Amino acid sequence: MLTTLTTSYTDTRAADLAWALGREPLPALATLDLELTGAKVQLRLLGASHQVLLEEDRGVCSETVACLPGSSTPLPLGVATQVGDWEYEFAAHVEMLSPGSFGGRAQELLALVSDHPHGLAGVFPGSPHAFTAMLAQRHESQVHWRTWHAYPQDGQLVMTRTRVGVRVKAAV
Repeated sequence: MLTTLTTSYTDTRAADLAWALGREPLPALATLDLELTGAKVQLRLLGASHQVLLEEDRGVCSETVACLPGSSTPLPLGVATQVGDWEYEFAAHVEMLSPGSFGGRAQELLALVSDHPHGLAGVFPGSPHAFTAMLAQRHESQVHWRTWHAYPQDGQLVMTRTRVGVRVKAAV
């Protein structure tokens, strides 16, 4: 699903992004509710980037990557931790693109996500290449999602990848 977001472009630099687990739902500009084989996933586009809410019988997991006032946790390159009965893995990468290649890459990603039944993308006013896009899937006992945050003014594309799965209990 592709939407045009009616808001100002709040997170204007990749360096402003912060990461947080466990935040309450923030006001969303667009949402996509998914049912992925027993897992309820809500993809949320924020004026300041994204939030994913995952709910299963085991509980709730909330991931926020956004420009968060007062946050002291910058966007990490990687995180592996336990959230309740889940194992949570997160990775982020910033890709630098030339002005000539940025537009093509942006259009490729927007087409991929907007045509996918589990994808949500929002374009911010002012540039067709300023967007946040999200794509979720289920693979066996794990839920995966990927996000892309585009900053055309700096030629930066922030990509994140998350995997949440059942924690494997150690044999005694």
